[in-house]
Amino acid sequence: MRALVTGGAGFIGSHVVDRLCARGHAPRIFDLVQSPYLNGDVESVVGDLLDRRALDKAMSGCEAVIHLAAVADVNDVAADPTRAEIVNARGTQVALESAREAGVPRFLYASTVWVYGGADGDGRLLDENSPLVVPSHFYTATKLAGEMYCRAYAEMYGLRQVTLRFGIPYGPRSRARAVVAAFVARALAGKSIIVAGDGLQSRQFVYVEDLAEGVVAALRADPPPGVYNLVGTDSITIRAVAEQVCELVADVPIVHVDGRKADAELGRVSAELAARELGWSASTPFREGMRSYVDWVTATSGSPRASTDSTIAGNASTVRRQEPGAL
Repeated sequence: MRALVTGGAGFIGSHVVDRLCARGHAPRIFDLVQSPYLNGDVESVVGDLLDRRALDKAMSGCEAVIHLAAVADVNDVAADPTRAEIVNARGTQVALESAREAGVPRFLYASTVWVYGGADGDGRLLDENSPLVVPSHFYTATKLAGEMYCRAYAEMYGLRQVTLRFGIPYGPRSRARAVVAAFVARALAGKSIIVAGDGLQSRQFVYVEDLAEGVVAALRADPPPGVYNLVGTDSITIRAVAEQVCELVADVPIVHVDGRKADAELGRVSAELAARELGWSASTPFREGMRSYVDWVTATSGSPRASTDSTIAGNASTVRRQEPGAL
């Protein structure tokens, strides 16, 4: 299957491209920059998501779109909400319209478990049918707007769409400012780890290679259209992440600073529907994934060209650098 991967030069996108190749699909990358991860014949189109001419050209001949491109760093969103709205919300609508006009039948949209922020599970796991509340963070608002656009295009135009709500991704090629990557980098440098607030915010992390498998499973399994949670089973506090980094890397101080405004308060999210309909579940325990990430950073210093072995798609030893702004 020919699949266009927007944001395919980035953290999650590059792993998705790896898995698509490994599964016999033909990915085509659409991103602002050339991918630094390619060691093969994967097509790559450099362009802006809002440039319809470039996007339409990239869309030509594709049978599916995997829409990952977004402003994903919540700090970047807070600093420039206008850009976040343009890329995350309007950009999604542009991608949907391009897919519709090109006759691309399938559209996979990358959303986030942040949409469950503040939702009351009444002591139960939150699932895809749990009522959501009005978001307090602008990042969440932009991703929910994308979800609504996808649903509207499905209802109005018959586009077969699947929304994937990602857990908190971590692992090789991570954005440098993502929590795990930032903590590891500071510990390796012998600097104190900075934790926002009391550090008791709980997150369900998902190792990026597991997450990429889930995305490809949604493409190949032809599941019923709708929403699926792709989350890890481990729920861990930010404070516990910092403590594990101290154990695995260096025993540096943990320093608490003021919490972030509108930070998501998340309950436990269920991935049961993805297991049942997609045959997917996260297989990497958090501590194991953390150790693999630390080993990779130690061996490569995070260089995009540190490893040239492209024969093991998705293996932690072959990864390279952070994404330029995709989710």
